[in-house]
Amino acid sequence: MTKYQTENIRNIALCGHGNSGKTTLADAMLNLTGAVKKPASVDEGTSICDFDEEEKSHKYTIEASVIHFDHAGKHFNVIDTPGYPDFIGQTIGALGGVDTAAIVINAQSGIEVNTRRVFAEAKKMGLGRIIILNKMDADNINFSKLLESVKEVFGNECVPVNVPLGHGPAFKGVVSTLKPGGETAGALIDPNEIHENLIETIVTADEEVMERYLEGNMPTEDELARLLVTAVSGGGLIPILCVSGKSRTGLPELLDALTYCTLPPDVIPRQAKNAEGEEVEVKFDADGPVIAQVFKTRIDPFVQKLSFIRVYSGTLKTGMSLNASTSRRGFKIAQLFEMQAGETQPVEEAGPGGIVAVAKLEELHTCSTLGDFVMDRFPFPTPMVGLAASPKSRGDETKLSGALAKLSDEDPTFLQDRNEQTKQLVITGMSELHLQIIQERLKRRDKVEIETKEPKIPYRETIQIKGEGMYRHKKQSGGAGQFGEVHIRMYPFPGGTDPETFAANKEMFPSMKSFQHFPENNFLWVDSIVGGTIPGNFMPAIEKGFKERMVRGVIAGYQVQDVCVEVHFGKHHPVDSNEQAFKTAGSMAFKTVFMLSKPALLEPIVILEVTVPTNNVGDVSSDLSTRRGRPLGMESAGGGLQTIRAEVPLSEVMTYSRTLASMTGGQGSYSIEFDRYDVVPGNIQQQVIASAKMEDEEDE
Repeated sequence: MTKYQTENIRNIALCGHGNSGKTTLADAMLNLTGAVKKPASVDEGTSICDFDEEEKSHKYTIEASVIHFDHAGKHFNVIDTPGYPDFIGQTIGALGGVDTAAIVINAQSGIEVNTRRVFAEAKKMGLGRIIILNKMDADNINFSKLLESVKEVFGNECVPVNVPLGHGPAFKGVVSTLKPGGETAGALIDPNEIHENLIETIVTADEEVMERYLEGNMPTEDELARLLVTAVSGGGLIPILCVSGKSRTGLPELLDALTYCTLPPDVIPRQAKNAEGEEVEVKFDADGPVIAQVFKTRIDPFVQKLSFIRVYSGTLKTGMSLNASTSRRGFKIAQLFEMQAGETQPVEEAGPGGIVAVAKLEELHTCSTLGDFVMDRFPFPTPMVGLAASPKSRGDETKLSGALAKLSDEDPTFLQDRNEQTKQLVITGMSELHLQIIQERLKRRDKVEIETKEPKIPYRETIQIKGEGMYRHKKQSGGAGQFGEVHIRMYPFPGGTDPETFAANKEMFPSMKSFQHFPENNFLWVDSIVGGTIPGNFMPAIEKGFKERMVRGVIAGYQVQDVCVEVHFGKHHPVDSNEQAFKTAGSMAFKTVFMLSKPALLEPIVILEVTVPTNNVGDVSSDLSTRRGRPLGMESAGGGLQTIRAEVPLSEVMTYSRTLASMTGGQGSYSIEFDRYDVVPGNIQQQVIASAKMEDEEDE
C-alpha cells in the first residue's frame, strides 16, 4: 500500500520571471507546514531550495528543486524553478513532472518576459494553471491595473479566488471570493462582485449544473469542488491568488486554496506507446503496469547521478527490476528516495502521482520512460548560443570530456559537440549567462577551467549545376603499382527531394543499377556501371573516397551536402588496381567535378522571434535589416509588447543577446530555432573562403 493515495497528491511547479519570489515562497511553505524548521533566506544564502553553490553565489535559482510537505490532508510535491529564460530547460523538465503550473508574478513588476514564456509552455503541455500575485506588500502596487493586465495577456479565464486586504505596507491579508464573508474592510475589490463571476465560470464546466444555476439553484459545495477542478483542467478557469511570501501574509489561505485549485494526478489524460508503437491511454492504477518518466537529472557530488521520476501508473518499489526506453537491458532500482531540495530520504515505494529519485542508474536520462511503455519527450528548445572551448591545462582534455558529458546529461538545453569540419569543441547553451554558469560549475565541481572564443559558423558546401568529369589515379614506384579510373556525373540534390523518385528518372539515369541515400548529409549515390568497367568489389572503396572528401570539403573545408553522384564508367588494371587506388580516384574525381559544378557555400538560417516593448519595435526591425534578416510577421504579445518574427543567418546573431539588451534596456527576449541551409551571397562567400584558406596556411 503506497503512503499517499493518488487523489490526495498535488504536484505543482512554481514558475515565473526572475525575482518574482518563487524560492522565498517555497521556503515559506516548508517552514509554515513544519516540513523544515531551519531558517531560510535567499539573500542570506540559507534558502532550502537554492542549495547549489552557484545559486548561493548569484542569489537566484539555476536548477529546479523538488520539495514536499503535507497540508490539510494533501501531500504536496512542489518544484521551484528558475526565473531566468536562460535556464528554461529546467522549467520545462519540471512542468513535465507535474499537473499544475503556478505562475508567480511579482505584483510590483507585473507581467515580465519569462512570465509569458512559462504560461505558454504550461498551456502547450496541457497542465492546469493558476496565477499567484506575490509581493503584495511591496510599494507602488496598483491592484486593479495589475488585474487588468493579467486578463489582457492571459485571458478572461483569469479570475481572483481571493482579493487583498490593502497593499504595500498596509497589506494585512486576503478575503475569499469563492466563499465571501468575514472582514472585508480594506479589500481592494469587493469580493462579492467577483463571487458571481467566479461561480459562473466554474459551473460552465457542466451543462446540467449550469442550467440549474441559471434557474436560480446554487450548486452544492461538493459540486463546486468537483467542477472547479474540471474548469482548471480544461483551461476555462485560471484562479488568481494573492500573497506575500516574505511576510507570509496570505500564505495560510494560499496553501488552503492549493488543496482545491490545483489538480490531482489522475485528472489530466496521459498517453504512452506500447511495444507495437500503438498509443494507449495511461490508467492511474496502483496495481497496473509501471509507467514512470524521468523529468530531471542532477549530478550530485556525493551520490553521483540522481534521476527524478514521476510515476503515472503502477507502483515503483525499491529492489524492483525494470526496463527503460533508453536502455537495451533491464536494471534494478537499489533504493528510492524522496527529495527535500538537496536532502534525500529513503522510501520503499511510490504509486501513481508520486515523485521520487533514484541514484547511480546510468541507463536513465531525462525523458526516459520506466516500464514497458514509452511516453513522449518534453518539448525542450534547441540551444543556439555557442562557444568554442578548450581546457586551460593541456592535460585536461579527457577530464573536460567527462565533465561536459555529465553536464549535457543533466541539462537537455546544453550540448557539446566536436565539430569535424571546424575541428573545434563547441559548447552550446541558451544564452551567454547559461554558458557562464556552466563554466563556473566546471571549475567548482570538476576542477576544470576552460578558455572560450566564438565558434566558427558550420557552413556547408554544395553545387548549383550539373557537372561531369573523371580522374585517373596512376602510381608506379617499383613493384606493384596503383591504378584506378573513375568517371562521374554530379547533380544538385536539394533537401526534401525524394531519393527514390529522383533515381528512377530514366532520362537522367538510363543505366542505373542501384542507388543508396545517406540522409545525414543528403547524399545520393547512383551506380550505373555496365560491362564491369569497374569491378563491383571496388565500388565500396569509391564510395568511401566520396564520403571522406565530403567531410573534408572542397572549396573551404566545410562538409558537402545536397549532391547526387553517379558513377557511370571507369577503368581498372588486373594487377595494379586495388581498393586504395579507387578510393583515391573517387575522392579526386569528386573534387574535380565539384569545382566544375558551380560550387557554393551554404549557411545556417534560423527563425528569430524577438519580443520587445512596442516603442522598441522600430529599432529592432532596423537592426535586423542590417543583419540580412527577412521579416516574417509581427503580432501582439500583450501587455505593451510585440513579437517580431524573422529569418536571419546564424552568423549575424551569434552575439545578438548583447545588442538586444542594449536596445531594450534588458526588456527584450528572443528565441532562435534552426530552419534550413541557404546559399551564401557571393561577396560574403569570397570572404569566408579567403578566411578559411588563411587559417589553413596558419595551421600549416
